[in-house]
Formats: sequence, structure tokens, C-alpha cells
Amino acid sequence: MAVIEREFCKYITTKRSDSDDLKSCIFETVEKLLVNNTDVHRPGMLLGKIQSGKTRAFIGVIALAFDNGYDIAIILTKGTKVLARQTYERLRKDFYEFYQADKVEICDIMHLPQNYTGYELRKKLIIVVKKETNNMRRIITALVETYPDLSQRKLLIIDDEADYASIGFHMNRNEGVIEINKIAEQINDLRGKIASYDFLQVTATPYSLYLQPDELITEQRDRIFKPVRPAFTVLLPIYEGYIDGEYYFGESQDKDSSAFYIYQSVPRDELDVLRGRRADRRSFRLEEVLESPRTQILRKALINFIVGACVRRIQQEKQGEIVNKYSFIVHTESSRASHAWQEEIIIKIKELLRQSVLNNQSQKLLNNLIRESYSDISRSVKLIKGFLPSCEEVAEKVRWILKEDCLMITKVNSEREAEELLDEGGQLRLRAPLNIFIGGQILERGLTIENLIGFYYGRRPQKFQQDTVLQHSRMYGNRSKEDLAVTRFYTDPAIYDAMKRIYELDIALREAFEKGAQEAGVAFIHTDSSNREVPCSPNKILLSTTTILKPFKRLLPIGFQTNYKTNIKNFLEAVDKTIEGLLPSTKKGEPFLIKIDIAKSIIDNIAGMFRDGLSWDVKAFKASMEYLSENTDEPTMKGKVWCLVRTDRNASRLKRDYSYYDAPDKAQTEGVIAKQTAIDIPMVMFFRQNGLKEQGWMGSPFWWPVLVAPKNTKTVIYSSNLIDVQPEVVPA
Repeated sequence: MAVIEREFCKYITTKRSDSDDLKSCIFETVEKLLVNNTDVHRPGMLLGKIQSGKTRAFIGVIALAFDNGYDIAIILTKGTKVLARQTYERLRKDFYEFYQADKVEICDIMHLPQNYTGYELRKKLIIVVKKETNNMRRIITALVETYPDLSQRKLLIIDDEADYASIGFHMNRNEGVIEINKIAEQINDLRGKIASYDFLQVTATPYSLYLQPDELITEQRDRIFKPVRPAFTVLLPIYEGYIDGEYYFGESQDKDSSAFYIYQSVPRDELDVLRGRRADRRSFRLEEVLESPRTQILRKALINFIVGACVRRIQQEKQGEIVNKYSFIVHTESSRASHAWQEEIIIKIKELLRQSVLNNQSQKLLNNLIRESYSDISRSVKLIKGFLPSCEEVAEKVRWILKEDCLMITKVNSEREAEELLDEGGQLRLRAPLNIFIGGQILERGLTIENLIGFYYGRRPQKFQQDTVLQHSRMYGNRSKEDLAVTRFYTDPAIYDAMKRIYELDIALREAFEKGAQEAGVAFIHTDSSNREVPCSPNKILLSTTTILKPFKRLLPIGFQTNYKTNIKNFLEAVDKTIEGLLPSTKKGEPFLIKIDIAKSIIDNIAGMFRDGLSWDVKAFKASMEYLSENTDEPTMKGKVWCLVRTDRNASRLKRDYSYYDAPDKAQTEGVIAKQTAIDIPMVMFFRQNGLKEQGWMGSPFWWPVLVAPKNTKTVIYSSNLIDVQPEVVPA
């Protein structure tokens, strides 16, 4: 069916200067809505990325749908008043001229008039509905009882952030598992009450495609889980300047990228100080916050924010550009008491810094803090070849910011507070040149905060979920390379590791889906009580314990410390003896085959040498190795792995920036060998480290293993722990 662009879409896309790619996406979506029967069980799907312009896209879809026979659009928004208002304000902005010309009515279901006239009902109608059962009842009542004529008109339902509210994923009762399924059921109820409607899910998380409540298929023989097949899927194009996890978790490993400096580790005891209502004065005194080791990284983060913002403002002044206001988020806890305590600490830091300028006191300490921060920020600015003002010029700007009280600190821990802070566009208003927001859940999903260049994140949910954790820190979206050069992300290594895992899962599923995952499938597996790898449904996967396997993926322990010499001795001797017996007498230094049981035994002994640091999921490591060894099309290779041994290595425990070393294997040497050898079965590499104290270890040799997935690996998601409560499933 041909799609016709008339006044709505033509005016809005021109007004917004939409790219050709975005317009093509809008047209493709509406074309497929017109020719496919869609509903809550077989939706249309618009698949984008986090903060990638999904709202802009679906507003364009509504405009073009209005040009092609649709009369009503219902937008199901994420579950807060603030985010519903943000969507409402975006609609008002884009449809403003049509609203003024009496061609479109836009309202929130909570404020839907009960006395619409026939004249008003003949307009195009857009209704924003927060995903909550009472609101859904209101919209059903409005369409069926209050204004029954509306039920005869053509309706488009758009489920925004479908990864959050229209899936069969189990969550605890307080977070809404019952209501989520109830909402899907309520949407389904509309089928018999509306003459004509279509259903479009908008999501940033391909994981949601594997969590739809119907048609879950597990093929026992191939251990393949196939996602629900939407009526259609349209991929949202990525706009220029979009930054996602590749920058934070991929490029950050490249020392030639500004991303290399973006992540900075926060000690667990510092996060504990910030979580407490008040710290024990024996370990932390508020008046000593500028020098206390208990708040060292928070202090550094705030100074980096001030210095980084000053660098950007000087750059903009020199180039004759509009000078932006900048923002910083502190999100470590959901407790209001913790927010109040964090606010008190940050206000104290600001007061002491300001006093040092106004009263000419502690100038030496302030100057040292500025110099340290300038050194940090300048490294990444130089990498992008950006203009770098002198340290003194930046210091002068910092002193001006403090003296003129240009730093705003705002606590946001309720919907009411957030609503009061929104600007006319539905975003958090930046009231000062520099703005620090302290809060919890209200800051974590969808709320737009402009010009973010600092994230201090310490939230540790009981269960990391893909669609929430990556959004907590508001990291993704439109970021200029100049802003990125002064951006820093602060969190503890365990949280960073969990976020990296979730990012990798997102990428793996997105790639699998885009390549036709409905036919090829993705294996979701876990190890049962008899130590067999068996298939499992994705809705049972605990994301913080996932291991993603795809071609040439490396698995290895990171962030550990070795045990004491006496504790290592027996394990070390066992591994030395086993490997010595395996090494071929000829072709030394080359890969050789060993049985999987021997490889697993070596790993068990190596695990006995480690302690502390990021947890190494030994169970997942062994299960992944076994799965990749057994699931090969080469029968002579089944049950075996390639092995490569290297000795007399001196890897450090920490890098120069104090992050953990993560490459006992070298890409140019062992990496090349692995890619040439691991074709049908995996390769496990064993590196015997000397473990010298001057390298950060405990002074005893140890073995460091690296597992490399083979080239012919199909996407596999392994979890060593499962969610043990069955999700409620909406009946067909």
C-alpha cells in the first residue's frame, strides 16, 4: 500500500530538518503498519538504541500515520509522571502549529476532558498514557464509554520503551511484574472494542524480543531459543554524533582514543561512605572532605567536572560559539536519606572551595586540586587535537565559577521535585553554568539532561537488568567529541564489569537479530545440577551472571590478586606437573590438542591460586569451554580444546592509570595464533606469570588462563545463575 506524505509529516520533518535516513525509517514503519495486522501478541517493532532518537522517530510515525488514515494515537509511556510529561511536551513542540490551527488535540489521560464537543472529536487526537493499570482503565473507558464514536476510528497504539513494560520478564512485585502483564492484557482487551487498531512497540533493547510473553520456542536438540517474530521490525538509523557502549566499553581499551581516560575506578569503601546517613566521625569528618581519603574520588570527580566545564566554556568563548551550561549526575542509591547526606557532602566541598577563593585561604590545596585535574583532562583533550587553554587560564575560570557562585547543587528524589525542575521542553532545567544533580530512580530512566560530562554512579541493584542499568547513568546519546574529551565516568570495578557484560549482551543479540535470529536462533544455556549444559528460557537469565560467547570472544579472570606463597604451592605444583606432561616434545611453543576434562582440571587448580578482585566465574569459564568443545560439527574435535602455553611472563597487576591489567595474551602474537587455530573448537591459553611483588602480585608464580571462542561459534548466552521465579505469562 502506497504511503502518501501530506501536511502533517511534510511539515514536521521539514521543521525538524530530519535526515533522509530517519524519513526513510518513518516511511518504512508506516508502510508496514498499513499492510500488516499488528496487536499486542504480534506487534510491529521499531528497534533503536538507548537515547538514539526513538521519540523523534515515533512522533514522525504518528505524523505520517495521520496523513494515511489514522485518527488517534495513544502513546504508552514509561511509568512516571515526569516522563509522561516529557513525552507530552515533545508532542506539543512538534505538533504546535497543528494544535494552534485546531487540527490536533494533545492531552494526558489524567487530564482528558469529559466534555469534548463533536468539533473537537473530529480532530486528530493524541493521548499520552502512563503505563499503569488505572490509567489503562481510563483510556478504555474514554474510547468505549465516554466517547463511543472514537472506537469506530482508526487507532495507533505506540508502546514506548517496550523493553520495560510489555514483556514476560520476571521482576519483584514492588517493581511491577503483575501490572506489566496486566497492562498487556488490557491492551489486548481493546481488540474486541475498537474497530481498527495497530500496535507498535518501540524499544532500545533487542533482549525484549526474547522476552515476549507468547510463542517462546526452545529446541532441545540444538539448544536454540528463537525470539518471537514481530509482524515486522524496522531498525532506527543512528544519527551523527551518537555515542553508545562502544565508546565506554570498547574504545576505552584503546590508549589512542579519548575514551581511554573516561572510566575511573571508585573504591567500595567510598561508596559505603556515601550510602550511609552519616559516617562514623572516627573514619570521616565532613569538615575534612577536601583531604579525606574516604571521599578522594568524589572530590576528584567534582573538580574534574568544574575544570572540564571550564575548558569547554573557554573553548566556546574563543571560537565565538554559544557558551553551554553543563551537568553532572551523582546516582549511587535510591534512599532519600542517602541523597540528603550526599548533598551535604557535596555542598561542603563547594563551600570549602569557595571559601578558599573568597578568603584567600587554602589556595595551595585548591591550586593542587586544579593542577591534578587539569593534567587528567588535558590528556584526552590533546588526543582529539582540541584547543587546550593554559592551566592558569583554566584556574582563573574555576576561581570565577566558585567566586560568582555558578555551581548549582540540586537533589532530585521525587516526581514532584523533578516536575518542578522541568523546563518548557520537559527536560531538567540547567539553572546555572554548572549543575550537579543528586538522586535515585527519578534520574535513571529516560529523563533528558543536557550537556552531561560527568557520571558518578554506584547503584548496585539486587539484580542487574539490561534495560535499566545502562540507562541509570544516562551515558548514551548525542555527545560532541569536545564534550567527550572532558567527560568522566566514575564507578566501582564490579559495576563497570556488569555494565560491560550487559553491553556485550546487547551487541550480541542485536547482531544475531539483524542477521536473522528468528531463523538462526540464539542459544541460552545454563549448567544444571548434574553439571550438564542445558537450554533455558531468556526470562530466567540473571544478566549480572551472563557470559556471551561469539567468534573469537576472550574470557579471562581480571582484577584478581594471587594468594600467599604457602597457599599457592600445591596448586602451582599440580598445574606445572600437568602442563609439563602435556607439552609435546616437538614443535614447542605451538598449539596442541588436549581433552576437555584435563583442561577443566587445570582451571580448577588455577582458581585455587586467586583471591580478591573482580569475581571470576569459574563455573561459567568451564561451562563455556565445554559447550564450545562439545557443540562442533567436526566429530574428531568433539570433547577437545586447543591449548597454548607460555612461561616466564611478567604482566603487571595494574596499568599506569591504576585500572586492572587485562591482556596476558598479546593480540599481535597469541591473538593471531588463536584466530588461525581456533576454527571449530576453542583455544585455552595458559600463561605462567612470575608474580613479582614489584608488578603488584604476592611474590609467587601463578598461571593466568585465557579462553578464546572458535571462529564458527554461534551466539551463545550462558548464565551461571537463574532467576528462580517463573514469570507470569499473558494468555493468548
